Amino acid sequence: MPSIPTVHFGLAGLGNVGMGVYKNLLRNGDLVASRSGVRLDVRKIAIRNRDKHVAAGVPAALLTTDWRDLVNDPDISVIVELIGGTTDAYDLVKSAILARKAVVTGNKALLAERGIELVALAERENVPLYFEAAVAGGIPIIKAVREALIGNNIEAIYGIINGTTNFILTRMSDDGLSYDDALAEAQQLGFAEADPYLDVSGWDAGHKAIILAWLSYGQWVSPDQVHVEGISHLTRSDLAFARSMGYAVKLLAVVRLDASKNIEVRVQPSLVPRSSILASINGVMNAVAVYGDIVGETLFYGSGAGQDATSSSVISDLVDAADNLINEAGTNNGFVPHGQYGASLPVADTISSYYLRLHVDDRPGVIAAIASLLADHSIGILSMNQPEVDASANGADLMLMLHKASYGSMLAARNAIAALDCVRQPPVLLRVEKFPARHA
Repeated sequence: MPSIPTVHFGLAGLGNVGMGVYKNLLRNGDLVASRSGVRLDVRKIAIRNRDKHVAAGVPAALLTTDWRDLVNDPDISVIVELIGGTTDAYDLVKSAILARKAVVTGNKALLAERGIELVALAERENVPLYFEAAVAGGIPIIKAVREALIGNNIEAIYGIINGTTNFILTRMSDDGLSYDDALAEAQQLGFAEADPYLDVSGWDAGHKAIILAWLSYGQWVSPDQVHVEGISHLTRSDLAFARSMGYAVKLLAVVRLDASKNIEVRVQPSLVPRSSILASINGVMNAVAVYGDIVGETLFYGSGAGQDATSSSVISDLVDAADNLINEAGTNNGFVPHGQYGASLPVADTISSYYLRLHVDDRPGVIAAIASLLADHSIGILSMNQPEVDASANGADLMLMLHKASYGSMLAARNAIAALDCVRQPPVLLRVEKFPARHA
């Protein structure tokens, strides 16, 4: 048997995912070597607290508290960045590229906010940059778009790409929990951080959507051009009503191209038809539906987060980086976009149907006033539902399903309705998402 070459890598960050990479390579390193023809060897690990990791069984000789030691080590050919954030991580990745070391990262915020700089630098230096773990954890969605669908124009992507919010919405819908109780359970089970802002605000999914848009269309969309809404304003009533109407509520990332080649990128809680496969994605699982002009619809499903799932994607990228180095390809920079499309489509110009929930005075004339304002903005009412009024509720809930309109017109109508004296609480507005016909 011929000897198997070894590629030495440096690991920056030994948190949840970093520890997963370390322990899973110890467990399956021989398997990876036999399948890939290259052995991966961790040469050095940059951490903040040496004593903590020595106590956990990591050899002290592997540890350093300065990530620059990874960049400056001539034996290290690949650097894995798993420290998170956008400051030290940026400095590390930039330094690694300038040192002509291949980079693997799972840092979606870094790519979304500064990817345009890092990708340009990697292309200039002809250094591979890989980031499979940055989107949807263990689902190989980056490889799918980059390789399997390389012959397709991507028409649209619809994704449930945040497991925390999907768990919360599932518990609210299926078990009647309040938002606060479902979030507390997610935190207790380790599905949500102590500070859940990035998840529940929608921005974790927003960062991933920016990466998917670039992969699909070659256009970096600035975070300030991406419309992102979270789920904290939703109630059990919203999910129960959606269910009764044949919908599930999902935090949905949408990336698609309009007829004028403008890119639409947004993340919002949306009503998804129960006839859609995406409506059945429950708990912490993720799913991404990709529509190509040749292949049609493809669906990718799996664990979107967690130590093992995400570390699996990191190891996959490590193998690609090592293969690139061993075979001296010199041209595989992780992914090169296939073209530049038009500008980002303003969210006000996007079109959809809507769900609108209002809490209003229970008296004559209220519905007429609301209908009049909707008509003023050329928005028609598909259906209206008013649950039986509880005398102790201090008002009545009113749920409306509305015809298609631009989001700008819908926001203007919502704001006008919110200003009515009879409206007691801020309105809740959700999109009703319609998929291409072949999705059903």
